[in-house]
Amino acid sequence: MTSQTHSVPTADQIRRAPKVLLHDHLDGGLRPGTIIELAREQGYENLPETEPDKLGAWFREAADSGSLERYLETFAHTCAVMQTREALFRVAAECAVDLAEDGVVYAEVRYAPEQHLEGGLTLEEVVEAVNAGFREGERQARAGGHRIRVGALLTAMRHAARSLEIAELANAYRDSGVVGFDIAGAEAGYPPTRHLDAFEYLKRENNHFTIHAGEAFGLPSIWQALQWCGADRLGHGVRIIDDIEVADDGSVRLGRLAAYVRDKRIPLEMCPSSNLQTGAAASIGEHPIGLLRTLHFRATVNTDNRLMSGTSMSREFELLTEAFDYTLDDMQWFSVNAMKSAFIPFDERLAMINEVIKPGYAELRSEWLFQQTAATSGSSGTED
Repeated sequence: MTSQTHSVPTADQIRRAPKVLLHDHLDGGLRPGTIIELAREQGYENLPETEPDKLGAWFREAADSGSLERYLETFAHTCAVMQTREALFRVAAECAVDLAEDGVVYAEVRYAPEQHLEGGLTLEEVVEAVNAGFREGERQARAGGHRIRVGALLTAMRHAARSLEIAELANAYRDSGVVGFDIAGAEAGYPPTRHLDAFEYLKRENNHFTIHAGEAFGLPSIWQALQWCGADRLGHGVRIIDDIEVADDGSVRLGRLAAYVRDKRIPLEMCPSSNLQTGAAASIGEHPIGLLRTLHFRATVNTDNRLMSGTSMSREFELLTEAFDYTLDDMQWFSVNAMKSAFIPFDERLAMINEVIKPGYAELRSEWLFQQTAATSGSSGTED
């Protein structure tokens, strides 16, 4: 049954809808103007452009290469200006403000502390600066009429050898704003099993972790992340589509790994625009998220790197609604999926779902009724 309550939402409704973000990189979401100002303050002279609009365009074009390895090279510039406490604090605060203004009510933002030590900071100082920045950004967002809660995910680089050290760091700050652990970087040649000691440590400590898997590399990456490492969530996980067969008559058969992922409700941190840039999907309309939504996998919508993809959570949902005719109901489904999968306590997740997310979508869905009533009243009035 089709009605106005089930129509594709407008861009304004998408922006105002309460959204949940689980996969966003701090060093992939800087404002171009901030990069330029920090570079000037720190004497960094290697930026390809020195005007905000041109620099933003450069990042997007450089990321549109179809190669994950080339995509990762763009981070040399952002990390270069994130080497002081003041810079980390500012970038984290602006991240929280930008997300809140885009309607994000809960976000888990990840970064690799080991990539911010060139200015002499310790790992602990990096974490404390970012945590303080997130709290300041939350405060600024509240002052501006928006609400957001931001948790940090500490990332270890999969080509390096500091994963256990970063896992211990995540555990040490788990009650101070850090909600979990992640590994990231080029997948090919650097399987997650190289970091088993870190994952075993986190499991012993009853801590949470996600693993970048199934983006540039295929099903073996997903299988290892789940069955060898014990990941709670999959970063991207887009290649799970390789274990799903769709027959000419439309019938679907799930392989054992895909069935396991669906049956166990393993969250997939899907990033549509980013996946196009890295070659993991050919177009939004062909992105596996469409089929995975239909098959009721626990798919979530994310930004990955807002600067490199020139995107936001609202932009991702706009693209999906254009491609799949998604409604507010679909948006709520994705948002609830993400909130269920967050690395904060169950009662806090439930409160966010019942007191923020569902009421927010209910209010948006009700707008058509008042608009319809106003239109009817205006056209059918009679004069005395």
